[in-house]
Amino acid sequence: MAYDLEEQEQIAAIKDWWRKYGNILSTGALVVMVGVAGTQAWRYYRAQQSGSAAMLYSQLDTAEKTNEAKKVQEIAATLAASHAGTAYASMGALRAAKSFANANDLANAKQRLQWVVDNAKEDEMRDVARLRLAGVLLDEKKFDEALKLLDTKHVAAFDGLYADLRGDILTAQNKRAEARAAYQIALEKADVRSSYRQLVEIKMDALGDTKVAEAKSPAASAAPAAPAAAEAKK
Repeated sequence: MAYDLEEQEQIAAIKDWWRKYGNILSTGALVVMVGVAGTQAWRYYRAQQSGSAAMLYSQLDTAEKTNEAKKVQEIAATLAASHAGTAYASMGALRAAKSFANANDLANAKQRLQWVVDNAKEDEMRDVARLRLAGVLLDEKKFDEALKLLDTKHVAAFDGLYADLRGDILTAQNKRAEARAAYQIALEKADVRSSYRQLVEIKMDALGDTKVAEAKSPAASAAPAAPAAAEAKK
């Protein structure tokens, strides 16, 4: 097919332009294609990982129901090592911590709870871990550490629980007026119909008249306070 001079010049110009920029366009197209393929592959990988984590967590749940503490701890460790970015790993660590605490292995319980505090992506999950960790510290009579942990900023929905545990710690320190103030906050946050509210009221009643109690001698005030520490473990 014959081309006139003008068409030949246009074709020559197109060939010259393609010779200069064709490789760049091809490379760019390849980059886009690889990017799209990579994104799809990553999504598939994440879906597979999530599915695997869910399966492991289901096994952990079964192990907990059949009182296989060691298996619970092992599966939780696998979730933390291989699926740290998932909520299943955090939930598994919380349940492993409970398993260790039930066996009075507080060191490992604290380690699992601290892992959640450091690695969980969900604020609520970290708040639960801090609350439980503070409870363990209360059991160890590390009152100042526990109170410092409760001072950490948390989701408003946890205000009542944090205040309640603060009251338990202050009661253990025989700081009854401060404990009563903390329990009062917990009461204000609790549902009026909940059994939990009744428990907080029992703790407040056990404090008695705080003004009278704190005016007593150190020997008298050293008597056992409200059953706060035991309740903190629940």
